[in-house]
Amino acid sequence: MAATFKAFVVNKKGEDFTATFEDLTQADLPPGEVLVKVGYSGVNYKDGLASIPEGKIVRSYPFVPGVDLAGVVAESSDARFKSGDEVIATSYELGVSHYGGFSEYARVKADWIVPLPAGLTLKEAMALGTAGFTAGLAVHKLEYNGLRSQNGPVLVTGATGGLGSIAISILKNLGYTVAASTGKESEQSYLRELGADDILTREETTAESNRPLEKERWAGSVDAVGGVTLAYLLRTTRSGGSIASCGNTGGMNFSTTVFPFILRGNNLLGIESVNCPMELRRQIWEHLASDYKPKHLLDLIGHEAPFVELPQALAAILKGGVRGRTIIKVS
Repeated sequence: MAATFKAFVVNKKGEDFTATFEDLTQADLPPGEVLVKVGYSGVNYKDGLASIPEGKIVRSYPFVPGVDLAGVVAESSDARFKSGDEVIATSYELGVSHYGGFSEYARVKADWIVPLPAGLTLKEAMALGTAGFTAGLAVHKLEYNGLRSQNGPVLVTGATGGLGSIAISILKNLGYTVAASTGKESEQSYLRELGADDILTREETTAESNRPLEKERWAGSVDAVGGVTLAYLLRTTRSGGSIASCGNTGGMNFSTTVFPFILRGNNLLGIESVNCPMELRRQIWEHLASDYKPKHLLDLIGHEAPFVELPQALAAILKGGVRGRTIIKVS
């Protein structure tokens, strides 16, 4: 490898904050058994927060963000991986307390690495990234808890984001009737192309109610929004149905009653992807490479940007101005 390589580095000294491209050497990288030549990374909301001084994601500076990466093993001291292997790394401490994917080279702990499954390219893996993995985990847990296509429609909230877009696609692949909720009227044709059969406005899913239960509508849902939307889902989920809670773009707090649980037997499923056990993690990635794989992954959901445009992509995701997933071509 070259003596130096490019990385996007954030730094904070007192009140001064910088987020710029810098030249690093291998000596700058943190410990880990596997050196990866990063091909692609993805842009997540957490990465956007890592790029601003008040984001409260980065634990110490200087730091290289990027919670996702896919690339080729350059060196490995772990027998599970050898030079030339194509691999994915997401979650754990990557991009939070361990230098992440916004770098031409990354040194990663072997225990965090998933071999690239047959059926996915490195670029497709980052079109999915943490958002796609979380969507896959949500669908897996919903089905584990009894969701079936014949049970009724499934609602996806925050539908134009990366997680929502991929969740719609996965559910459509599996034969579900899918409804999508969005605050962006201009994106309705996009959601229909992904497979949404019905589209709800944000006004409908954020409406307040003094009734603890309302008409049973949804057999299940993937909720990336939280807040009052999660309260709406709890009031309107069919008996025995489940809600996969995996986001809080609409707020951290929600108000409900015990009635959805004790009168309808509903399940509120927490989806936590960061520390997902490796056996299940690899299983979900295998699904994402096969039966879960979105049909429009690279032509509709994912859009590629060069490494140099990373700062603009980070700013856009913080403003909520991103549809689907931004894939960063690192090297």
